[in-house]
Amino acid sequence: MKTVEFNNLEYELVKEYKDGFDKDDFLEAIRETDYFNDYDYIFGDYSYGKLRLKGFYESNNKKVKNINNIKDLDNYIKTYCSYECRFFLLKRPKKQK
Repeated sequence: MKTVEFNNLEYELVKEYKDGFDKDDFLEAIRETDYFNDYDYIFGDYSYGKLRLKGFYESNNKKVKNINNIKDLDNYIKTYCSYECRFFLLKRPKKQK
């Protein structure tokens, strides 16, 4: 399983479509922010030639809202991503919280 580390956190690649995960692109996009440190998942998609990132929470996380519930990921992809775009999903193991 592929993993990536940033901000002293390690995430596992749990889903990928069309070889959507590019480690260099991801690290470049996230390198100067701690915004995503709190999320259980980080979703990335290439829409319109640019990597976009969004954080999601587990359904039972007290911080979850309708717009960032991982159970709604498929709907997010259909609604907000370019048709047939490459994408990936990273998950933070629970032991790091």
